[in-house]
Amino acid sequence: MSVSQLVESSMTKISDLESRRAIEQSRIRALMTAQRAGERAKLNIGPEHVAWVKEELCIGCDQCTIVCDDDAIEIYPVKLRSPILDVDINKKAKILRDPCTGCGLCVLACPTDAIVMIDR
Repeated sequence: MSVSQLVESSMTKISDLESRRAIEQSRIRALMTAQRAGERAKLNIGPEHVAWVKEELCIGCDQCTIVCDDDAIEIYPVKLRSPILDVDINKKAKILRDPCTGCGLCVLACPTDAIVMIDR
């Protein structure tokens, strides 16, 4: 057996990688769905509650505004408070209390857990 035949026979085929990736994606998606379902069950949601952003945790990623159907979230620029990084604009989210229906979708979408539900 030549070296090229040996290398070719020991390499993983793209179809095998795609198959493994699809299986792993399904597994991760199922775990995340179960985790988020548990988190949603613990949320205080409803019209008597409103979302609140912990500004120090907000990274301005805009995920909350994507899921908010009520247009109750604004992204606004703030000066970055870091002597190390030289960034002109940093963004933060802000909840508008009146249009917020307390659905909790923004809480689930936030990757840094910067949004919590509080009593109105």
